[in-house]
Amino acid sequence: MPAPESITSAAPFVINCVAVDDEPLALGLVCSFIEQTPFLRLVGRHESAVAALRSLHERPDAQLLFLDIKMPDLSGLELAKVLQHGPRVIFTTAFNQYALEGFRVDALDYLLKPFDYQEFLRAALKAKTYFEMKQASETPAPAAAPVNPPIHYPANSPEEDHIYLKVEYQLVRVALADIIYVEGLKDYVKVHLASQTRPLLSLTSLRSMEEKLPASKFMRIHRSYIVGLGHIQSVGRGTVQLAGETLPVSDGYREAFDQFFSRWK
Repeated sequence: MPAPESITSAAPFVINCVAVDDEPLALGLVCSFIEQTPFLRLVGRHESAVAALRSLHERPDAQLLFLDIKMPDLSGLELAKVLQHGPRVIFTTAFNQYALEGFRVDALDYLLKPFDYQEFLRAALKAKTYFEMKQASETPAPAAAPVNPPIHYPANSPEEDHIYLKVEYQLVRVALADIIYVEGLKDYVKVHLASQTRPLLSLTSLRSMEEKLPASKFMRIHRSYIVGLGHIQSVGRGTVQLAGETLPVSDGYREAFDQFFSRWK
């Protein structure tokens, strides 16, 4: 099978990979996919997480694990937690209920069986991007020539018109003007956007989002909601309406909210 056009150019490095799966056919498939991908190198294959753990102590050059989750003795999630500062992980599993746990151990991606080569390649390209960025950040910068004093942009400059969110194992650039409101759930937030019908799901807290979003454009109105001020259509008694949704303003945030909207009168 010829290599896709997007990966035929010479890569600055090859990623050393280890495949782990207790099903021999699944393990063989992942290994064959690794071997036909020019920027990946297979350096280990194991039918148990225990065997992989022993081997990885002797392979400090391993960079990426293609790791099944549901295995006897030691699961893939347990192995990933043990190797928290070791190789990065792409999970390969037939069970989609482990996706949130995959977020928590900072996996690069999550392949749901059965997957084909194109799906495998998309995950591998994410890993390639990650390692290229990591290599670039670790490369010492050349000595800089004298430059003019830095430019200080005003608060509303294009330099500050977006944020980055971790969504499905990658960083996504989100324009501030696109955010209608943010809804806090137990372990993550839903970011409702004007440009999309489905919200973005990000494993972070609402408090963290509140710190990230500029107070000039967003306001916390409830323990579960932050709203984009530019998207508010009307204000009622203890509620705001935006994009067809009516959200409550809780007592703890009502004073600041009322003070802000008193300027509209």
